[in-house]
Amino acid sequence: MNNEQSNNMQSDFTTLLEQSFKKNKTNNNRVVVGKIISIKNDKAIIDVGLKSEGILSVSNIKVLKDSDDIKVGDTLEVYIERFEDKFGNPVLSIEKAQKEATWKKLESHLNSGEIIEGLITNRTKGGFAVDLNGTLAFLPGSQVDLSIVRDTSSLLNTKQKFKVIKMDRVRNNIVVSRRAVLEDVRNIAKVEVLSKLEEGMVIDGVVKNITEYGVFVDIGGIDGLLHVTDMSWKRISSPSEIVKVGDKVKVQVIKFNKDTGRVSLGMKQLSKTPWDETLSEKYKIGEKYQGKIVNITDYGVFVELEECIEGMVYKAELSWIKNVNPAKVVNIGDVVDVKVLEVIPDKHKISLSIKACQPNPCAKFAEEHPVGSKLKGTIKNIKEFGIFVELTDVLDGIIAMRDITWGISYDDELDSSNFANNSKTKNYEVGQEIEVVVLGINQNKEVIKLGLKQLTEDPYAEALKSTHKDDVVKGKVSKVTPDGMEVKLENGLPCLIKRIDIGRNSKKQLSDYMVGDEVKALVVNVNPDRRHVLLSIKALDIKTEHDVLKKLNSESGKSKLGDVLGDALKK
Repeated sequence: MNNEQSNNMQSDFTTLLEQSFKKNKTNNNRVVVGKIISIKNDKAIIDVGLKSEGILSVSNIKVLKDSDDIKVGDTLEVYIERFEDKFGNPVLSIEKAQKEATWKKLESHLNSGEIIEGLITNRTKGGFAVDLNGTLAFLPGSQVDLSIVRDTSSLLNTKQKFKVIKMDRVRNNIVVSRRAVLEDVRNIAKVEVLSKLEEGMVIDGVVKNITEYGVFVDIGGIDGLLHVTDMSWKRISSPSEIVKVGDKVKVQVIKFNKDTGRVSLGMKQLSKTPWDETLSEKYKIGEKYQGKIVNITDYGVFVELEECIEGMVYKAELSWIKNVNPAKVVNIGDVVDVKVLEVIPDKHKISLSIKACQPNPCAKFAEEHPVGSKLKGTIKNIKEFGIFVELTDVLDGIIAMRDITWGISYDDELDSSNFANNSKTKNYEVGQEIEVVVLGINQNKEVIKLGLKQLTEDPYAEALKSTHKDDVVKGKVSKVTPDGMEVKLENGLPCLIKRIDIGRNSKKQLSDYMVGDEVKALVVNVNPDRRHVLLSIKALDIKTEHDVLKKLNSESGKSKLGDVLGDALKK
């Protein structure tokens, strides 16, 4: 044998050896089909196509294959853990072969989304353990149902359907979901239900969840909201008074939005409404009835007249006391007398009054304090238009600004900055006790008109009587403001000349006048009730011009216009 032949033989041997190692490496950690070639002393010799055979326990094969009929020639899938042990035989496992087959099948389900069946065996941290035909998987608590399940004991040791949602070979972790299966079922049912749903139809449902504002009802794949106000014609404080979770209920579809899938349901609509047209005959406007306080709010109280029929007493109709807190007047459960103010059956509305059943304090006041009588009160509030005086615990009177003093003042018209504020005027302030005169009482409107100036005689009565419209008067300036000036006439009567009435032909402007200056003007308005007298210098100028022209027309004996005008101007 020469060197070349020797080298070729060495190269062939190396190639065969590498192929052998490669084959053995490929066979390692994989599932192959083996054949039983002999059975001896509970040992089955398995040929897996390697240079030597593997050995498995016959009894173990029977258990795993669930068969007692094991014989030579049978084939089975085995997992090659190592291709050679210390005796040169491959190490085989039928358990791992079955697990590997299961794993691949589960991977197929993960990719396809197919549903599989498994047994919930026991509770674990954060969820449950699930047996998938010999392979354990984890079911998180959040994936058990469509909503939180408080009691899961009924699910233990039961077969359920699942979807594989996550797999990790390295960590040997498989996660399944029962919720995903239920969602698919619900979505299919939802499409079918939505296609058949119509407003007004009556359907069966199951109570799934209860909140303070209503109940969620499963109506066959979708949830509808049964609001607390649509559960009963009578008032209920909580939906749990009528239903509990799991109850089967019959409901009516009130509203249905096909775009959003939102469904509003009702139960009371399935029973006859007590709010029919005969209610107006039963509860007549102006009549008195008895009822029970069933609810108190900031704006009033609800009174139950009969079962399922409630009326509303607004805050203003609770008591003759102004702005009273409803909770301080009545309590829930109180039986009260009420008067019907309004009945609107189609709007389920009855307006009631409690104070209308009580004596009107204004009527009693009118008996005790007729017009012209005097009494004392406390200033409660001051506004631009008058002063509010507290007369009793429930009654206030008002003094209009014109009834405060006989003195005629034009401050409000001449200077807006002189308006009274909300707590004090020149002579009066909130909390001050004063004596007043009753000027008028309107019992229906609960208005009592009071006066201060009427406590004394009117000092300007005679002056007002002697002052008439179109009179030419003289007086002295007593006050000048940017908007006009006050003038006191020779008879002592204060009057007003507005800025626009200062004059037309006069060269004097408002700024040229000073307190004490004498003025001559025409009376253009007299209002005795408001103590209001307006003068106008401009109107007097116009009147003078008209008088001159009138005289020109009547003076036919004058030959020259200049002579006539001269005489008129001299006069």
